[in-house]
Amino acid sequence: MVRVVVAVFALALAAGVGLAFFIAALVRPPDLPVDTNPAPLAGHTLCAAVVVVFPSDAEMRAAMPSFHDDPKVRRVFVDPPSVSLLAVPGTDLRAWAQELHARYRTAERVTVIDSDTTAAQLKLTAPPPKCPREGEY
Repeated sequence: MVRVVVAVFALALAAGVGLAFFIAALVRPPDLPVDTNPAPLAGHTLCAAVVVVFPSDAEMRAAMPSFHDDPKVRRVFVDPPSVSLLAVPGTDLRAWAQELHARYRTAERVTVIDSDTTAAQLKLTAPPPKCPREGEY
């Protein structure tokens, strides 16, 4: 009798875990498209990105191939001589900015744009809309 109860319990537990994974897969948002071809920043309002400012357009262009190969890069926007990078979901923007700063020692500045965190820190009474997963409004 005890063996039957244990077996039934184990089977129910396994079925429950399987059902939970199935539901999670259905509810999980789809992966965002990756396009690392540089596009003009004009017309885009970024709310979660890392901006790398280079001393010259030539240095920015020299860095472009490495952005294409970086697995954390989802989109690349240019506004000479700066590059704004949208990350794949789940990327820690602050840690990534530190990595980029170490990689591009000649960069004048590496900045994190994170409107949600900034709004929370400032305790705004009328904060901007929550930043979507895409990283831009």
